[in-house]
Amino acid sequence: MIQTAIVPSRQSRLSELNFMDIYVRLDADAVAHYRAGRGGVIDLPDADLPPEYSADAEALVDHLREHFDGVEAAVDFGGMRMRATRLESARGDVWAALRRLPDRPLPLEKLGLIPQLPQVLEDLGRRSGLILVCGASGQGKTSTVSSLLSRYLEIYGGIGFTLEDPVEYDLEGRCGKNGYCYQTEIKQESDWGAMLKRALRWHPHYIAVGEIRTRDCANQALRAATSGHTVLATMHAGSMEEALEGLLQLAEQDLGGRAALLLAAGLTGVLYQAFSQSGLFAQFMLTECDNPGSAVRAMIRDKRIGMTRTIADQQMARLIQNGRVF
Repeated sequence: MIQTAIVPSRQSRLSELNFMDIYVRLDADAVAHYRAGRGGVIDLPDADLPPEYSADAEALVDHLREHFDGVEAAVDFGGMRMRATRLESARGDVWAALRRLPDRPLPLEKLGLIPQLPQVLEDLGRRSGLILVCGASGQGKTSTVSSLLSRYLEIYGGIGFTLEDPVEYDLEGRCGKNGYCYQTEIKQESDWGAMLKRALRWHPHYIAVGEIRTRDCANQALRAATSGHTVLATMHAGSMEEALEGLLQLAEQDLGGRAALLLAAGLTGVLYQAFSQSGLFAQFMLTECDNPGSAVRAMIRDKRIGMTRTIADQQMARLIQNGRVF
C-alpha cells in the first residue's frame, strides 16, 4: 500500500551526505549504513553512517516507525525526496532501504546515455504510440520516463497524466509554457488498468505508466497507444525482446490474437537500460513513423520478436556513425 509522504519540521543533516541509498533498521536500534552516490554506478562500496549523522538517522527512523507501515512510500524528509522500501529479513529483522531522488527529473542529457541518443528520444515526443523503457529493478527506468515526460511537456506542450506506485518526481502542475501534468498514485494492484482507462477521459497527449504488470494495464496501454496518445511505460525485463514478449503475453490474455496487431501498430520505440561501472548502458529499437509494413512491425505481428535484435543493432550503428536512425 502506498503511504503518504513524511515531512519533518526541520532540515536534516543527512541532506549534506553524498549518498545514493541509506539503510535503517525499524524494529530495533542498529547502526545505519549507506552507499555513496556516484551517478548511478552499480556495486558501490557500503559503509556505516558516520557518527555525526546518528541523531538525524534516528529522527528518520522515528518518522518511518510512526508513518510508514506499508511496503513502499515516497518520502519527503529534511530537504530530501526518497523512495522507501520495507524488507523483513530471513531472521525477522525489519529494515527500510531509502533511495535518494532529485525533486525534478534530470535533463535527458544528464542521464548518462550516449550523446546521440537524447535528441532521438526527444524527437519521439512528436509521435503517438508506445515508448517502452525496460530493464531490471533499480536501473533508472522511472528516471528516464520522468525525464522524457518533462521534456515533452516543456517543448511540445499538452496534458500529461501519470500513474505511479508511488509518485517519485514532482511533475505536478505547469510544465513549460503550454504543458500541464497531473500525477496519480495507484493504491491497489488491480487499479492499474482502470486508472489508465480513466486517464483517457482527461484527453492527455502523454500518459506515463509507472509499470506494466497486469493484463488489464497491458490491454489499456496498447489501446491508448493506438488511439492517438503517447504512452511512456516501464517493464521489468532482461532485454528488449523479453519486454516485448512479456507485454504481448499479458495483452493476449484479454485481446487474444489482436494483441500482436496492436503492439505492432502502436509501438514507437523500446529502450533497455542498465547501470554499469562506466555509466548507463542502453540499447534501443525504433519503428518507422507511418510505415505499417516496416520490418520491426512485421516481425511483431508474426511473433518473431527475437529476430528484431539484428534491426536494433543496425539502428544503433547508424546512430553512432551518422547521428540518426532512419
